Amino acid sequence: MDNKQIAKAVIDAIGGRENVNSVAHCATRLRVMVKDESIIDKDTVENIEKVQGAFFNSGQYQIIFGTGTVNKIYDEVVAQGLPTSTKGEMKAEAAKQGNAFQRAVRTFGDVFVPIIPAIVATGLFMGLRGLLGALGITLPDDLNTYSQILTDTAFIALPALVVWSTFRVFGGNPVIGIVLGLMLISGSLPNAWEVAGGAKPHIFFGFIPVVGLQGSVLPAFIIGILGANLEKSLRKVVPDVLDLLVTPFLTLFVMSILGIFVIGPIFHQVEQYILAGTQAILNLPFGLAGLLIGAVHQIIVVTGVHHIFNLLESQLIANTGKDPFNAIISAAMTAQGAATVAVGVKTKSAKLKALCFPAALSAFLGITEPAIFGVNLRYRKPFVLALAGGAIGGWLASILGLAGTGFGITIIPGTLLYLNGQLLPYFLMLAVSFAVGFTLTYMFGYSDEVAETAKKPEASAAPVAETVAPTTVISEETVASPLSGETVALTSVNDPVFASEAMGKGIAVKPNGNTVYSPVDGTVQIAFETGHAYGLKSDKGAEILIHIGIDTVSMDGKGFNQKVKADQKVKKGDVLGTFDSAAIAAAGLDDTTMVIVTNTADYADVASIASGKVATGDALLEVK
Repeated sequence: MDNKQIAKAVIDAIGGRENVNSVAHCATRLRVMVKDESIIDKDTVENIEKVQGAFFNSGQYQIIFGTGTVNKIYDEVVAQGLPTSTKGEMKAEAAKQGNAFQRAVRTFGDVFVPIIPAIVATGLFMGLRGLLGALGITLPDDLNTYSQILTDTAFIALPALVVWSTFRVFGGNPVIGIVLGLMLISGSLPNAWEVAGGAKPHIFFGFIPVVGLQGSVLPAFIIGILGANLEKSLRKVVPDVLDLLVTPFLTLFVMSILGIFVIGPIFHQVEQYILAGTQAILNLPFGLAGLLIGAVHQIIVVTGVHHIFNLLESQLIANTGKDPFNAIISAAMTAQGAATVAVGVKTKSAKLKALCFPAALSAFLGITEPAIFGVNLRYRKPFVLALAGGAIGGWLASILGLAGTGFGITIIPGTLLYLNGQLLPYFLMLAVSFAVGFTLTYMFGYSDEVAETAKKPEASAAPVAETVAPTTVISEETVASPLSGETVALTSVNDPVFASEAMGKGIAVKPNGNTVYSPVDGTVQIAFETGHAYGLKSDKGAEILIHIGIDTVSMDGKGFNQKVKADQKVKKGDVLGTFDSAAIAAAGLDDTTMVIVTNTADYADVASIASGKVATGDALLEVK
């Protein structure tokens, strides 16, 4: 099939032109906003020539074609009449997708994602402190005080972090947000935990009981939304010459009154009811909570509203110091990874094996989307049978009373949250979840014969002559690091396409600089106008994709400065472009940069040869 035929096949499979709101593309995939997901023939899409995979993410149907190819397919799709949009417009449209509840939960996720690393670190400190206690080690007074600082600060300041992040998401000034958040936990107010222990709240004006909101989430979230919108409204009416003085003053003045005297007391009480309800569910007898949550959690992930757990988990950690959800969620994710392993073991398809094992590894590191969308949902039964494994594992987690000291990390990394005497029961729960998910899928969930029979018949039975591409002469070589930073396993990045290695093998780097250099002598094949990605071909034959950040195509080039053009010859160490990590963070995105050999199939092996910190020009990948 030529590109025009492929474009037509894609349009037909996604429900025709009438089912498409808009189409755009990034470095690797065609991004389609559809009106009705249910009429997409997903099996047909995934079996179209040159398609390397497809999945839903952020309200978009994303069809993976790879660098270079996606540009050509996009041009053909547009030529056949599909409406286009800018990346910013598509991101805005994606934010509107789903019902009000789905949009609200997605917003919760946008607010909590930047906060999770601090909560994770604090949870690890709690686990280490619990381990010392389990070993009978008593810390000296000074070290004990220091350990309390490590374990308590993030939760005391949680409202400030939430208001800061909410201001950022809703377009306000995050610095104003964090000052407003700090007012909610001012030392002049009675500490929330002391009041819970019997201390009296401060009575303002003779009838308003007020306490500090240490550890609270919901009041801070509401205050952040209202505060950010108030600030934006004020900036529209306050003259520019007075903006610096008047807008912050009025925002803090009005929102401090509402936050401390109205929103805080009301929603703090609402939050207590939510916490009590959550604990009541988790305390259901006979492990019923774990059974139910373990069974449905990955379905919730597919719907995209799983960030609701962030709110519940943060409340549990802040108020009780433990999170039973974490173990149950780990069980559900382990079972999905196990089902993917079972498919990989059972299939004779080299291509499917190459997809299954990296996707499973990604799941065991805490990211199940590659396993779900790349394998399990594609063949349906593995996904369903993995839900049974999650239910059994979740039930066992509840029966054993497992609870993490933090949230945000699961399975292998999550082991660190169970150092306080829970490690062996945690391993037992993971082993049972894996065994059930793997065994059920291996026995009943997949066979190559059934998978082949389930494929859609080709439109024409006539044989099609294969076009034999000219042989590319390639040689062994070492790919240098295009920037300095900390290496990250590709399978652990938070993007299902890259993590599943569908685009090829490689490595990721969490940058500590702002300049990207050529990792090889060669030619620039693609230099995206947005400056977020570069495709190069080395003189020795390696085709390399450098993708700066995750979903940074949505920034439409803001914060990026491209220094090269397509077809330009470059030497190792030449500057390709610059980027602004602060701008990426302000957009709520991750600046982790992927370095991928997209023609991995041309080599016997593509291996990472770097770990930890790397400097620009250090050996990063070896292809042979």
